[in-house]
Amino acid sequence: MIAPSRRRAARGRRPVALVLPAVCGLAFLVVPLIGLLVRAPWATMPSRLFSAEVGQALRLSLVCASAATVICLVFGIPLAWLLARAELPGRGIIRALVTVPLVLPPVVGGVALLLVLGRRGLIGRYLYEWFGVSLPFTTAGVIVAEAFVAMPFLVISVEGALRAADPRYEEAAATLGATGWYTFRRVTLPSVLPGVVAGAVLCWARALGEFGATITFAGNFPGRTTTMPLAVYLALETDPDAAIVLSLVLLAVSVAVLVALRERWIRGAV
Repeated sequence: MIAPSRRRAARGRRPVALVLPAVCGLAFLVVPLIGLLVRAPWATMPSRLFSAEVGQALRLSLVCASAATVICLVFGIPLAWLLARAELPGRGIIRALVTVPLVLPPVVGGVALLLVLGRRGLIGRYLYEWFGVSLPFTTAGVIVAEAFVAMPFLVISVEGALRAADPRYEEAAATLGATGWYTFRRVTLPSVLPGVVAGAVLCWARALGEFGATITFAGNFPGRTTTMPLAVYLALETDPDAAIVLSLVLLAVSVAVLVALRERWIRGAV
């Protein structure tokens, strides 16, 4: 047996060959954020935050990200359940397809959406000819693009929660005569609610920060498709201080998301 004091001493060792790269990696991630704070126009911050342009972009971003999150919840939770509980042939392939948007360049995702949902796309042509619906370069297009890139975050989180949940409660409900839908609503969903909430928050944050797929599929039209990330890109060319202010707003949202999920991550690490 190794004595507790020796075990603590072994854990406390800090090899220089590991510490130096770790410090450099930390600096690489933190210094740009510090630079953003240092260069921020704090004197004119209040007036810029309450300007019409910032308010318009922020309002559009919040509405679109929230709508995209609702879409992801409606379709993502059943998809996560299918991956976690159903015995499907090729389930690994389906899971890989679900996670493709995580590694796919967002611009490529936007091009793919255009080819499918554009006026001449595989599905978009029928939407336009039969119903007069055109998604590209509209606010609805922003929501679709954000949902496309954000849904994997929700699916992965909910699937993990479903796999960790004890299935005996569902089996007990089934033996008592509960239908599958009733069991899902009253037993399964409440048991995985923390995973659903965490996935929804991550999904919402990812949708709020989406840029590539949005500008490719929905364009950059102020008041209609110009979300916060697009406004940062637009302001960087004409008003760098406004771009910094917009970036700080997105940074604050990101920090808030991390704080909200911190307890869940800590519980998962214990």
